Amino acid sequence: MQRWRGLADLPGGWGRCVVTIGVFDGVHRGHQVLIERTVATAAELGVPSVVLTFDPHPSEVLRPGSHPAQLTTLRRKADLVEQLGADVFCVLPFTPELSRLDPEEFVHEVLVDKLHAAAVIVGENFTFGRKAAGDVETLRTLGKRFGFTAQGATLQGTALPGGSQASAEITFSSTYVRSCIDAGDVRAAADALGRPHRLEGIVVRGDGRGHDLGYPTANLSTPRFAAIPADGVYACWFERAGGTRLAAAVSVGTNPTFSGRERTVEAFVLDVDEDFYGQQVALDFVERLRGQIRFDGPQGLIDQMADDVTRTRELLGPA
Repeated sequence: MQRWRGLADLPGGWGRCVVTIGVFDGVHRGHQVLIERTVATAAELGVPSVVLTFDPHPSEVLRPGSHPAQLTTLRRKADLVEQLGADVFCVLPFTPELSRLDPEEFVHEVLVDKLHAAAVIVGENFTFGRKAAGDVETLRTLGKRFGFTAQGATLQGTALPGGSQASAEITFSSTYVRSCIDAGDVRAAADALGRPHRLEGIVVRGDGRGHDLGYPTANLSTPRFAAIPADGVYACWFERAGGTRLAAAVSVGTNPTFSGRERTVEAFVLDVDEDFYGQQVALDFVERLRGQIRFDGPQGLIDQMADDVTRTRELLGPA
């Protein structure tokens, strides 16, 4: 898959293509429908498929300080899109100038003049252009003028069997996934994503208290806008560079037993005696074991951590 930053230097001889447009944060099951349909339509027409996204998040440009919690880093997003078979992942810098283009200007300058779109596939609630004035019907109208077709796809579906909302009809959206994560319902988030929610970061030095208790932890420094689950303890897969997966009991919160104030993410990796300091790692959140608890002293916490580890082992089994 080709990965482009902007549209200034398209490959020589670039012809027609099929495009899908969106922020695609999380690349959830609704996004997957759009991308898979884009890939299939492109294959039918014999042209490349292009996933067009934006960075930074449009809300941060339009309403500074309102950036939503981020479900996927840009690199992770590109990797997930590549797994779905797209030919091109194009990141369009979202600037104030871009935000001021009216719908017709956006279509002409980006989809027609640069990408030469033969077809455009978006979610049925897609809006674009200055003040979000354009929608799917606008795309269809402009497509008739400029020579491309436009489709709006539904993002509603049924939760996966065994999930916390199995049998419920839900509309897949990044907002919905964020609300699940914010509530600590990582199973519902996984239903919508089609995989566990992932939190990436670099292991940094902590205060060493876990080591003193017999449960040394890897403390993650996470990206600024990362979507961090609600305070509590979780069964997670801990993945290091190279793809090695290890079971881990992960604590998110402020360590109230020790009057902590700073919110941290700490992973106790099962059956591994290693210092992960400085490594780039990822946590895949599988199940919430419990909420955050304040104990009267260290022994109560130690006993509870032993139970957390046992439940994590039972839930995850071998990697």
